Amino acid sequence: MSVQSQVMEQMKAAMKSKDTVALESLRALKSAFLMANTSGSNVELSEEDEIKIVQKLVKQRKDSAAIFQEQDRNDLADPEIAQAKVLEQFLPAQMGEEELKTAIEAIISQTGASTMKDMGKVMGMASKQLGGKADGKAISMVVKQLLS
Repeated sequence: MSVQSQVMEQMKAAMKSKDTVALESLRALKSAFLMANTSGSNVELSEEDEIKIVQKLVKQRKDSAAIFQEQDRNDLADPEIAQAKVLEQFLPAQMGEEELKTAIEAIISQTGASTMKDMGKVMGMASKQLGGKADGKAISMVVKQLLS
């Protein structure tokens, strides 16, 4: 079942249960899918594209929540965190730190990287292979740790 059809099913359930936070999150996600579908190319979104859109929205919510928390505005941060949790259910299971480290070590050995100058090669390959399974920031931190 595609992410878009899952979103529609969840929206129906949220409407029936009158869950406003979930409904607002799912409507934003549906809107993002519609914008991507009508962006000019007649190609339907792949599952990988759908996951990238979900990741983008989750990251936006988390970044907004972090800014609100820095400004002691928990009244605004809490809904953002709740929306991020609703959206995260459409992402594949995230890799643990050890699992991520093992995967990146394999990528480093494949590319023959040894210094920080090779970080771009490693990051490109890691981002492709670990797409929706790990956050870009986490990948970057592990790559820096292993190459330095």
